[in-house]
Amino acid sequence: MGKMPMKVDAPMRVDDKGLLAGCEYVPSPNCDDRPVGVVELLVIHNISLPPGEFGGDGVQRLFTNTLDAAAHPYYQTIAGLRVSAHFFVRRDGQIMQFVPCLKRAWHAGESCWQGVSRCNDFSIGIELEGSDDVPFTDEQYAALGRLTKALRAAYSIRGIAGHSDIAPQRKTDPGPCFDWARYLAGLCIA
Repeated sequence: MGKMPMKVDAPMRVDDKGLLAGCEYVPSPNCDDRPVGVVELLVIHNISLPPGEFGGDGVQRLFTNTLDAAAHPYYQTIAGLRVSAHFFVRRDGQIMQFVPCLKRAWHAGESCWQGVSRCNDFSIGIELEGSDDVPFTDEQYAALGRLTKALRAAYSIRGIAGHSDIAPQRKTDPGPCFDWARYLAGLCIA
């Protein structure tokens, strides 16, 4: 385990190791070295484990390969899956980090952004605790906005996309309940 959970109103800064200062860091083995290049894309996702249930440790267990397939019938369908994201934003705005930003997390899968495939190579993945059919919380939008600003200050971020934008045949997240206008307005991006 890493640091204590970050408070919702704490200032955010990414250090030179790619870790969000003050954030709980739980290392995931599901990452590797990035190819040479810049980090230039944020990818927004949603996840809940079991699906539609919030507040448990299923996502953390999935990202750290400790998910018990017998704990829920759905877990049997994802047993052996090796995935991760850089960040996970809980419903209360708490942020957990699983992969340093300087490493490649395994969040996007087969993907393409502006004609370039393999988005994991040049992106940072942010998972919001949620689902396609449940609105996200005020605390999540606030935390996501502050996290995005910290990442944009640390890296040459040129774009922000949903998982559905980079893998439209496979993915629907962050889903129709994600308020893109609200999120981007908070960043002063039109």
